[in-house]
Amino acid sequence: MKSFCFPILSTLMYLPLLGAVLLLFVPRRHELFIKGFTLVFSLAEFAVSLPLFFRFDESTAGMQFVEKAAWFPEWGMSYFLGIDGISLLLVLLTTFLTVLCVLISWKSIETKVKEYYITFLFLETAMIGTLCALDLILFYIFWELMLIPMYLLIGIWGGPRRIYAAIKFFLFTMVGSVLMLLAIFALYFHYSHATGVATFNVLDLYNGTVPVSLQYWLFAAFALSFAIKVPMFPVHTWLPDAHTEAPTAGSVILAGVLLKMGTYGFLRFAIPLFPKAAMDAIPLISVLAIIGIIYGAIVSMMQPDLKRLIAFSSVSHLGYVMLGMFAFNMQGMQGSIYQMLNHGVSTGGLFLLVGMIYERRHTRMIADFGGLSASMPIFAFFFMIVTLSSIALPGTNGFVGEFLILFGAFKSVKLYGILATIGVVLGAVYMLWMFQRVMFGEITKEENRKVKDLGAREVVILCCVVFFIVLMGVCPRMFFKKMDTSVAGFLKFVKEKNAYYQTMEDAATRGTAQHPLSGAHAAHYPANLTRPSIEVE
Repeated sequence: MKSFCFPILSTLMYLPLLGAVLLLFVPRRHELFIKGFTLVFSLAEFAVSLPLFFRFDESTAGMQFVEKAAWFPEWGMSYFLGIDGISLLLVLLTTFLTVLCVLISWKSIETKVKEYYITFLFLETAMIGTLCALDLILFYIFWELMLIPMYLLIGIWGGPRRIYAAIKFFLFTMVGSVLMLLAIFALYFHYSHATGVATFNVLDLYNGTVPVSLQYWLFAAFALSFAIKVPMFPVHTWLPDAHTEAPTAGSVILAGVLLKMGTYGFLRFAIPLFPKAAMDAIPLISVLAIIGIIYGAIVSMMQPDLKRLIAFSSVSHLGYVMLGMFAFNMQGMQGSIYQMLNHGVSTGGLFLLVGMIYERRHTRMIADFGGLSASMPIFAFFFMIVTLSSIALPGTNGFVGEFLILFGAFKSVKLYGILATIGVVLGAVYMLWMFQRVMFGEITKEENRKVKDLGAREVVILCCVVFFIVLMGVCPRMFFKKMDTSVAGFLKFVKEKNAYYQTMEDAATRGTAQHPLSGAHAAHYPANLTRPSIEVE
């Protein structure tokens, strides 16, 4: 576990919060200053996050840039922050997309501008905190804090059905969160009773053991909470409404970062804390992921609204993430993490493009467009690249992630890989069909002849997106080498610990040993059996 002399993670967490607090003292009438001030803080946040990438030690699977201080030691709570190769790139994705969200909101937000940017900065603090927290209570606090600003973004600055969408989003997420909190306390009391040590430190909890019967219940609670956030089929129904009604920046950050909190939660908490239950859940999770892949693609094909089409495509794309993750091999796991990043860049880019055209035409209906490439050639160029990225054209970021996921799925269970490839074909169909209807064909509405092409601010935003689409597609190694060791260590730990549980179950079944995983002292291992532990340098 490597510490860092400068508290860079705390700086990343609280810099946006500082900006939000300072904005409270700025009069509302100074809108241009408020926008510029928020942009400066978001750029500073992105700049502060860059040393994480360049100073990250690729040779260790342990946590880095660690910060730890006693919080409520009598209850086992600590202020414990750190990142590894799994969370590093998600932190960078968050700071990058926040800058684009501030820029895209420059003209589209016209009411309560000050409150809007305060809300966005507060949301960034919550997102960074969620990705860096290594204490379960600290993680849960930031997890819940994300709900508030996102609820406000949808409910105040959203579309006509914004209240319905905001409440639906809040209720779905809260149900899962309450179950997760109960599971956190159950794990805490079990560990403290078994070892005499009261702690919410996730690294300590990794190295304890949980009775297999209890694992299933706790994994189910964590998994449901994270599955809702992903969202996985069939708990995905809040997503299309939230995306459709959210402002453009809200849709970008929701697709780019907030949905990844669910997939990240599986990797950081649900799987390593309950490895036996996670491995036993492979068939269930994989089948649900494949259903989500195909279902999301078919429903996307039927959507008349551009935003809803992209929203349902997220259900399909994140199905790939879950499928690769639960392949439990190096290719699938790496592809899963990479696809999280790809989805943030590509789908975030699609929402940015839809927002730009909506500002001009005040409609998102595909039938209201046609022939836009003639009047908006620059827009058509960027739309084409982002669309090709979304359908995983070789040379773009999407291809690398999907290829590795399918490779991992075939390596795990061939049938899963075969079924998942159906989604690849359907994805190309609905995205290219959508592009053809919007960009080409006869101009049927006079407004489409007079629509203005992109301005300089919008071109800068999309150039940033396209830069990473190409970079991640052509040079994936520079990103994979940051996660290689962490992913290898993660898989080794999970498989060894699952093997330990399986060995003890087999021994109990044969009656050759007392089953140590079913009593109050399940955290104590027999002396003659090696206890696997998570690597902490």
